[in-house]
Amino acid sequence: MTDLPSFIAGLPKVELHVHHVGSASPRIVAELAARHEGRSPVPADPEALAAYFEFRDFAHFIEVYLSVVDLVRDDTDVWILTHEVARELARQQVRYAELTITPYSHVRRGIPAPAFCEAIEDARKRAEADFGIELRWCFDIPGEAGLPAAEETLRIALDQRPDGLISFGLGGPEIGVPRPQFKPYFDQARAAGLRSAPHAGETTGPQTVWDALRDLGAERIGHGISAAQDPELLAHLAQRRIALEVCPTSNLRTRAVASLDEHPLGRLVEAGVLVTINSDDPPMFGTTLNDEYAVAARLLGLDAAGVAGLARDAVTAAFLPETEKRRLTAEIDAYLAAAVG
Repeated sequence: MTDLPSFIAGLPKVELHVHHVGSASPRIVAELAARHEGRSPVPADPEALAAYFEFRDFAHFIEVYLSVVDLVRDDTDVWILTHEVARELARQQVRYAELTITPYSHVRRGIPAPAFCEAIEDARKRAEADFGIELRWCFDIPGEAGLPAAEETLRIALDQRPDGLISFGLGGPEIGVPRPQFKPYFDQARAAGLRSAPHAGETTGPQTVWDALRDLGAERIGHGISAAQDPELLAHLAQRRIALEVCPTSNLRTRAVASLDEHPLGRLVEAGVLVTINSDDPPMFGTTLNDEYAVAARLLGLDAAGVAGLARDAVTAAFLPETEKRRLTAEIDAYLAAAVG
């Protein structure tokens, strides 16, 4: 039996909550910053980025995140970013990932929607050939930009409908951005066959999760950690097998939790909620998906079999055909059997 970090490093995985721009490595961010030097506050020195990515609170995180978004100026930048994100995920043995992408943020900065979608699709296909990773997209509304952003995000999703698009989301700050106002847009997206995966219950209470379920038809919840405060909500999530996309280090770095030891992950699992482990914006938070699995293993007291169970749960929650789920689950089971045999 190998040690747990080595086991995690080789474990086949699925990543369900990882942001497109937020996954840009320090090297790529620095290269983009150098290209736009003098027009961006983002440091062009990879080492200086660590200090730049120290967040005072969630609002400051959004401010810094948008400054990195502003570095992506054309479809070539989009292609490079997408391909590099796939490379880093594949290095961690991620077989399938659903990237949260905010097309509105790029289109309003001057990249035409067709060019943007063509770039991510070409990079997706190249990444599968180069790295053996399958990527899919969740087009999300930046909540802070309001209903005009929702309208534009829906239009891009339905007009362009790239092959990799499978779900519709809602990100950005939760405070001051009620979920119910976005119901008409989620209704239309769902009617068009897109799955519903909004953020909720990260920096606000359980009511935001209820709103996402009742008004947005959420099939998975991004974060959702405040559900731990509401026994009725926990029972609802557990009974209906509605998964939470939990990102422990992200919650710590944005001050959504005071410490990892106070993270409600354990309470969620004890309540029978289907939990997946994810990295959110890994370079910005100084983490990786492998690191997040190690954090979860510590918080939950898991051995290799338990960690493999987390990987299986992510497959269960993925928006994948059942045949693909069986294939990935079999790969995880075979890896575990070889490791403990």
